[in-house]
Amino acid sequence: MKQSMYGLLLGLLFTGSALSAQVLDQGNFMIGSTVGFSVAQSSIKFQSTNMDDEGEGPSSAQFTLAPNVGYFPVDNFVLGLGMNYTFSSIDEPNQDRNEDSNLLFGPFMRYYVPLNDDTALFFQTDFGFGNASDDLLIAGQRQKITSNIFALGVGPGFTIFSDAAIGIEALFKYNFARSSFDTDINGVISETTTRTNQFDLSIGVQFYFGGVQKVGTGSSNTRPTPARPGF
Repeated sequence: MKQSMYGLLLGLLFTGSALSAQVLDQGNFMIGSTVGFSVAQSSIKFQSTNMDDEGEGPSSAQFTLAPNVGYFPVDNFVLGLGMNYTFSSIDEPNQDRNEDSNLLFGPFMRYYVPLNDDTALFFQTDFGFGNASDDLLIAGQRQKITSNIFALGVGPGFTIFSDAAIGIEALFKYNFARSSFDTDINGVISETTTRTNQFDLSIGVQFYFGGVQKVGTGSSNTRPTPARPGF
């Protein structure tokens, strides 16, 4: 009786992981996008030739759109390139609300842990590099500021796969961003650095595609692979 139950459990385990294993096979591609919303709080460090100061920065509500494309160099592991567009509504301390948008590009890595035939957990790390242009009123003078931005995001996610190899996912991430810019006001050169910490919940859709056969490889010497739904 115990042996039959163990056999049944093992059968369900291996049968249940069939679809997710095919979708996450080495050589496959992934393309899709996520949409997220987050709230952030920043701290600002101000350095100039005659003073140093550090204090509370702006709080913001942020909308994020992040398309991406990735490749599976090994089973369950994706390397790829992503774009991250953010639109923020910013509340400055003792000032009016401002709006800001940024565009970042960078690599990402993702590792999947299949749970059964149509679900998997994953852990993602991504990096972003770019800049933003803003018109700011500083010391009574209007200046056009270009900020250099570096961003890092890490967090877990959960995916549900369909029979057509489409994944619906939720991703919860911690994001860190650092931006800096220099100003020259009446000969006083200043550097402003902003560090932002935020948590982001995103919902996304990913499409998974089968790998491309190597040029010159005939059917006679091609290793057979199982049929893949949607591939």
